[in-house]
Amino acid sequence: MTRLIVDGRDVAPVEIADTARSRRRGLLGRDGIDGALWLRPCRHVHGLRMRFDLDIAHVTRSGHVIAVDVLRRNRLGSFQRGTASIIEAERGAFEQWGLVAGSHVAAEPAS
Repeated sequence: MTRLIVDGRDVAPVEIADTARSRRRGLLGRDGIDGALWLRPCRHVHGLRMRFDLDIAHVTRSGHVIAVDVLRRNRLGSFQRGTASIIEAERGAFEQWGLVAGSHVAAEPAS
């Protein structure tokens, strides 16, 4: 299992979508997610056919969050210059985790 680390704190489990197939599928068909999904590489996402609203973090190659958005169902996400990957979670999760623009994120194996 892999864990999402935000500013040095272990906050949640994270699934890594690092193949074309896993990124294309994303969270489609799910009613929710326990933790987060990290799509990499990825520069843009959409909420078409999603069953729930998402928190979206735009992440640079070095792991810095450059923008955080709420992506509503059946909407298109915003583009952010410098985005190398995107973290998705259920709406409200980022607030609980303290994940904001300027945070540093990483994925680490669970200890």
